[in-house]
Amino acid sequence: MNITQDWNKIRTHFNKSFSSNFHISVASVDSNNNPTVTPIGSLFLNDNQTGFYFEKFPKKLPQHAKTNKNVCFLGVNSSRLFWLGALFKEKFSSYPGIKLYGELGERRLATVKETKRLNRRMRMTKGLKGNTYLWGKMEYVRDIIFVKAEIINLGKMTSVLQ
Repeated sequence: MNITQDWNKIRTHFNKSFSSNFHISVASVDSNNNPTVTPIGSLFLNDNQTGFYFEKFPKKLPQHAKTNKNVCFLGVNSSRLFWLGALFKEKFSSYPGIKLYGELGERRLATVKETKRLNRRMRMTKGLKGNTYLWGKMEYVRDIIFVKAEIINLGKMTSVLQ
């Protein structure tokens, strides 16, 4: 998968993945080379192979970034209809999963535009108590520069997508 040519497909996939899961998984490595995975509910992909996430709850990810800025984001479309359709047809109509490799930038204050993107995404849960707790007062973001994308290979069921 070409990260530049296929960027719009990648963005679409990660939006579908978030819609079906409410999070994206990000893998990082600590100073002792131990891997860990963190769920991120606020990843946004920009137009130019970059992105950002709001950094309110992650504790290990910022610590790991001090010694190793390399990360891998995994987005899986977990829609039941998507999977049942693929199982019935014995092939996927679009990517079931994509890994995005990148490098974390520095933590910084979120812009008004970034906060508006978050509020727009979370608007369907606006009146719920958990919304205010989880996504209220999101002040800081961390930028990401993506360098490589990889399709999850599920044999002949994804062979037409390669």
